[in-house]
Amino acid sequence: MTAQEWIERFAAEVGANPPSDDEFNAMLDLAAVAAHDSERVAAPVACWIGGASGRSLDELQAIAKRIAQADEPA
Repeated sequence: MTAQEWIERFAAEVGANPPSDDEFNAMLDLAAVAAHDSERVAAPVACWIGGASGRSLDELQAIAKRIAQADEPA
């Protein structure tokens, strides 16, 4: 089963719409920032928190990038 198929089945089971291709890619970008700036486990948790917050993916990416930049040495 592909990731797309699994996500579509999961979304159907929980009564939600699967993400569009753009949303999917934006979530992967958010997860990448979290995983590379911290431990890998931060990626799925950041996505869950983002989804629970109701904020847009663009806003979530901006927040994640701001956190990552603040953590960079001066």
